[in-house]
Amino acid sequence: MAVKKSSAEKRHKQSEVRRLKNKSVKSAVRTYAKKFVEAAHAKDETVASEQLKVLVKELDSAAGKGILTKNAASRKKSRMMKLYNVTFDAAKN
Repeated sequence: MAVKKSSAEKRHKQSEVRRLKNKSVKSAVRTYAKKFVEAAHAKDETVASEQLKVLVKELDSAAGKGILTKNAASRKKSRMMKLYNVTFDAAKN
């Protein structure tokens, strides 16, 4: 008769798969944030606005999946919006 896997082994395997998926999403969010910050510091408004849109979408997606908490995603979006507004409103005036 076949030996059945224990539930602990199954849960470990499932958690490992989830950990790797979560890790890739978090890494992608950090990469988009880094690209946005670099564009903002370089005073490139068109690239920065595009990167900001992508970053906000990724943050919302990660928060919706439970990878980031809603407050953490909101805090990061707020800080990036503030950087964008301070950088490019000051440049226009």
